[in-house]
Amino acid sequence: MNATRHMLVRGVNWLGDAVMTTPAMLRLREAHPAASITLLTPVKLADLWKDHPAVNAVQSFGPGESPWVIGKRLRGEGFDTALVLPNSPRSALECLLGRIPRRVGLDRPWRNWLLTERVSPRGAARPMHKPSVDEIRARLAGTRLSVRVDAAAHHSLDYLNLVAALGANATPMPPRLVVSDDEIRAARAKHGIESGSVWLGLNPGAEYGPAKRWAPERFAEVAKVVIRREKVRWVFFGGGKDQPITGALAHGVPGSVDLAGRTTLRELMALLAVCRVVLTNDTGPMHVAAALGVPVVVPFGSTSPELTGPGMPGDPRHRLLRAGVACAPCFLRECPIDFRCMDGIGTDWVADEVTAALQRAR
Repeated sequence: MNATRHMLVRGVNWLGDAVMTTPAMLRLREAHPAASITLLTPVKLADLWKDHPAVNAVQSFGPGESPWVIGKRLRGEGFDTALVLPNSPRSALECLLGRIPRRVGLDRPWRNWLLTERVSPRGAARPMHKPSVDEIRARLAGTRLSVRVDAAAHHSLDYLNLVAALGANATPMPPRLVVSDDEIRAARAKHGIESGSVWLGLNPGAEYGPAKRWAPERFAEVAKVVIRREKVRWVFFGGGKDQPITGALAHGVPGSVDLAGRTTLRELMALLAVCRVVLTNDTGPMHVAAALGVPVVVPFGSTSPELTGPGMPGDPRHRLLRAGVACAPCFLRECPIDFRCMDGIGTDWVADEVTAALQRAR
């Protein structure tokens, strides 16, 4: 194995995926304690890595920056090794244009010439196959087998497989994010999250598409049921696009606070860390909460918890709920039939799981 002193890690492009890379980044730091590790990441994710023990520095790029602009910026940094976490040709091209002599990434036919070392995919790795409507109907009719996914296929293990090529231990470990007590105090004060209350978080959105979103009226019903059972308050999270949903939720849930579109990424992290439990769809804040040690309750529909579930695969603190229908997971953005995967998850079940998670957290 070649020695490395100044390493660039080209990070992934989505919040949830970035959290799933943290075990690999920690293992990389463990293997190379004296190396300088710089993470290259989209600017929207740069603050996720503030004070993270796995990295020495963060470089970011904006949505309009080309690989040639990014590569030119990298050339003067003296990197000897690049680890390319995404599978895209673009991410490998940036490192080639940065003239980084050693470039390590997953073996992919359309970009292998951009890499100097290609890592074979794990045998357990599984692509997210998106079936046609006919295939979905065949699954439901029992003429085609339903999808079965093993926990060994989890995406965090794919990133660990990549860092193993640089001498790191590929043994799974929980994802980890860092937020300070000062950040928590400041976020509480700014957004009115009083320290005397027991707070639960609710995140009803999901950027990927409606197939990942449990119905807003069901979230509202669960929030009200839990308030009747327990002395708690709810804080609603999300992006600006989620404000119509969270605004309606806040109007109907007494004592709640709506912060959708109102927090920075660091404030989101700080306030998720305050929550005893977070009820959420399968989306980025789900992963953030779990990586901060907060139990999550998640209705899963079109996606697979075995592939992209929160925390370390199999972590019993998190409750990942599925209706058990033959057509799921389909990995589609929109349901082409009747949305039975989400509609089959009832509010009583979810409210019971949130209550149980809260009692365990106490």
